[in-house]
Amino acid sequence: MQTLLWFFGACVGALMLSTIVLHVLARLGRLGSAVCDALARGYLLDLAVFYFTHGPWVAAAIVWYRSPQPGAGLWAFLGAAIAAQSLTLVLWSWMHEAMNPGIRKGPRIVSTLNRRVGWFRNHAAVWWTALAVPLFTMIRLGEILLYPPLHWLVRLPKYNVNEWINVSRQKFSGLVGYDLIWCLYCDWMTGVWSLGSEMLRNVESFWCPIKYTSPEKCEKCCIDFPDINGGWVDSKGTIADVASLLEQKYPGPGGENGWFGHPTRVRLTVKRTD
Repeated sequence: MQTLLWFFGACVGALMLSTIVLHVLARLGRLGSAVCDALARGYLLDLAVFYFTHGPWVAAAIVWYRSPQPGAGLWAFLGAAIAAQSLTLVLWSWMHEAMNPGIRKGPRIVSTLNRRVGWFRNHAAVWWTALAVPLFTMIRLGEILLYPPLHWLVRLPKYNVNEWINVSRQKFSGLVGYDLIWCLYCDWMTGVWSLGSEMLRNVESFWCPIKYTSPEKCEKCCIDFPDINGGWVDSKGTIADVASLLEQKYPGPGGENGWFGHPTRVRLTVKRTD
């Protein structure tokens, strides 16, 4: 039990210290701002997110495994890690709000929604969304590990992850404490989801450009997969139609095999007027 309590305290201390370091960096002039900007996008953001969301879980497994007399099971250590993360989030939110009393007392997202749906419902629902963190981590790992070979093998488009995987809402005026941390969470997961959808557009149009038999599904999915109404073969067509479409859209070696509406397929024609 002593090891478990020590681990809990160490997690809270490490996480809080890390947030303080980030706050200090943001106030160190041009160099500090450059470091913070670098940590707010791309693979460095991946590392930062993993540190705060899954780092304590990894530490829990290591401490449990290396402890000569654990006194508690692995699940107890994982529970302590999650409890430490939750406490750190609450403590940081309170501290950040206390440092910004003018904003805290003014109009805010959390206070407005508390009035609209009730304090308990609003907070319970937001905390419930935290359960999706492992899901988005798995999606991000798929983007990092599974998609690149498709670029090498069949020339699906390559993407600049910095344009998708980034956070910027920390620069929005008026977000403090609770509002800020959850808006950053949404900022990150939206980019992860959008990049994954973009990659799936290439996969679907390359291997399976056939409309669904269900008109309702076509209507719902065309938002995320525009090629459904922008080129896919009708469900009443033939496999010869599909082969012909593939010949037309993917003519052979050279270039990238992006989905039909991908920017690499767009060609601008400018007419000169004298």
